[in-house]
Amino acid sequence: MTRQGERRFRAGLVQLRSGQAIEPNLDMAEALIRRAAKGGAAYVQTPENTAIMELKPELVIAASEAEGKSAPLARLKALAAELGIFLHIGSLAIKVDRGRVANRSYVIDPQGRIAARYDKLHMFDVDLAGGESYRESQYFRPGAKAVLVDLPFGRLGLSICYDLRFPALYRALAAAGADFIAIPSAFTRQTGEAHWQVLVRARAIETGAFVLAAAQGGLHENGRSTYGHSLVVSPWGEVLAEGGEDPGVIFADIDLAASAEARARIPAIKHGREFQVEIAGSSPAPARKEAS
Repeated sequence: MTRQGERRFRAGLVQLRSGQAIEPNLDMAEALIRRAAKGGAAYVQTPENTAIMELKPELVIAASEAEGKSAPLARLKALAAELGIFLHIGSLAIKVDRGRVANRSYVIDPQGRIAARYDKLHMFDVDLAGGESYRESQYFRPGAKAVLVDLPFGRLGLSICYDLRFPALYRALAAAGADFIAIPSAFTRQTGEAHWQVLVRARAIETGAFVLAAAQGGLHENGRSTYGHSLVVSPWGEVLAEGGEDPGVIFADIDLAASAEARARIPAIKHGREFQVEIAGSSPAPARKEAS
């Protein structure tokens, strides 16, 4: 991919409420992707867990296939080619060995080819008030690298959901030239109500990049409740589009020149420095670099 050409494009973010059966989930995703393309979106993003939302590790693994055999991936690649769009699949569970899967995001080009793949770096292992418990590390193999991809209109940085809480990743993506950053997600209702919008806006402001975050929303078959409120945020922190709780599509017209303008006004990415962390009375820790 080159970075030449028009730096303006329309983005369409698909909000889903994925259940435990893959085919109905893909049917809903396809209908909304088609709606986004009909609405003029050149780039369409779906949420994390596009094909299945399941809490039981053994069922996720049983429903998953290796990349070359993945029926959901093949179907969505064909759809991208049919519609002539860049289709960003927020994530699919892709089998990587007998006991674990990768939570993998794909960017598919308008010819139906994989332009980029990214495995979620950070695993959500937590016990929440009210009895909710999540242990992604039980069945997901974490990724090991940050990924960017050059699209005709700009450079896209990839991330997934819980990555949102690790700002060093986003600083690294911005330092590597990301004009816009994707955060397809399935935030819980409890954490989403408290933190979702403020964190997404913070990532946009601190990186000077557009942030596009398609989300799962509502009460799912497995009993999990996700927050929804898919977001498109400008490099200055303005909310350009926001979804509600129900499945649907939100649109935003993106001019990536605004990213360069925001970074010129506040060039914080250029001003990162190596530093030490000192606890008074102890030896200083090794130097660390902000953008690492």
